[in-house]
Amino acid sequence: MIDPQLLRENPELVKASQRARRASVERVDEAVAADAARRESITAYETLRAEQNAHGKTVAKAPKEEKAALVAQAQELSARVKQAQQAAAEAEEAFASIAGGIPNVVLDGVPEGGEDDFVTLREVGSTPVFDFEPRDHLELGEVLDAIDMPRGVKVSGSRFYFLKGLGARLELAMMTMALDRALEAGFTPLITPTLVKPEVMRGTGFLGEHADEVYHLPADDLYLTGTSEVALAGYHADEILDVSEGPLRYAGWSTCYRREAGSYGRDTRGIIRVHQFQKLEMFSYIDPADAEAEHERLLALQEAMLQSLGLAYRVIDTAAGDLGTSAARKFDIEAWVPTQGAYRELTSTSNCTTYQARRLDIRHRGESGKTAPVATLNGTLATTRWIVAILETHQRADGSVVVPDALRPYLGGLEIMEPKR
Repeated sequence: MIDPQLLRENPELVKASQRARRASVERVDEAVAADAARRESITAYETLRAEQNAHGKTVAKAPKEEKAALVAQAQELSARVKQAQQAAAEAEEAFASIAGGIPNVVLDGVPEGGEDDFVTLREVGSTPVFDFEPRDHLELGEVLDAIDMPRGVKVSGSRFYFLKGLGARLELAMMTMALDRALEAGFTPLITPTLVKPEVMRGTGFLGEHADEVYHLPADDLYLTGTSEVALAGYHADEILDVSEGPLRYAGWSTCYRREAGSYGRDTRGIIRVHQFQKLEMFSYIDPADAEAEHERLLALQEAMLQSLGLAYRVIDTAAGDLGTSAARKFDIEAWVPTQGAYRELTSTSNCTTYQARRLDIRHRGESGKTAPVATLNGTLATTRWIVAILETHQRADGSVVVPDALRPYLGGLEIMEPKR
């Protein structure tokens, strides 16, 4: 949840964040009231508990003739302590329920509004111009015998696919190139579990308003992750980390799953919006004072990847109302997709400040020796959707596709992906 101290000391800041997100301002007042009730009930319990302990010592020292009356008082006091303890637990649960529904407080400068209210920070590269009618990525994938949608649907249903031959090799090349970039930047690679416990999924903020996009296995009470961010965030749950020498950085390689609930009729053609895909995700645990600089670092790594692949793109500062529950700020990078004549999101990076760490109890020890939540950040370095922009951007009239220079070493030196004859 958000910082209870911030909620108490500066509720207007939290309300401003809620307004920017187009979320409930009244919930902040409810959380403040619930926090006051929680602290009052805890104080009442602790006072009674101290009285009980003192009474216990009195009973132990009392003369035999006085013990019976004192024991009766002790029993009555014990019942009152139990009631107070139960009241404190209920107040704690009520506060957690209300405050847990308040998303992270957005950072200064984040645009207000919804999905269409983002701010474009920059556009990089020239959008391709063709002297022929360009094919879309699915047609190119079929010409190259690289993408097989019909058999994906036959085997698994809508929004599933097979990557075949050059398609499979292209994805592995792109992911391996991204992993090499992450290693060069000091990230430790992890191949993560794709099934996680409810407390981990909840702790990362994915069981809020977008819970309907998450696959749940009721028989095991486990969730399929839509990003290795979830497992990476849970990796150090309930731990005290040493970030005094710099952040802990991980690169998670995983298969990801999304139900895409509510997106019917959108991007149903091809592999833009699918239920299963591969992703390499960067994740940092860091001193909160250094989080914004780390955010810019993750963004720079993403941009370098897109530039290496010869893709035209723009960077947008996502509006508050389009942020996920955990993100205090998010930058999206959208690549130009020629046949759509539009930029489409390929990757994003989010600064989650201390929100996830507070929920998952991940702390560091400051100079004073006291512990406090770390900050967590995430950013995608490669994913299946990138194939869309690569194929469409680098296509030629005969259906062949030029392999970007940076990818050629990962494809055995292949320069041209040729149509299947």
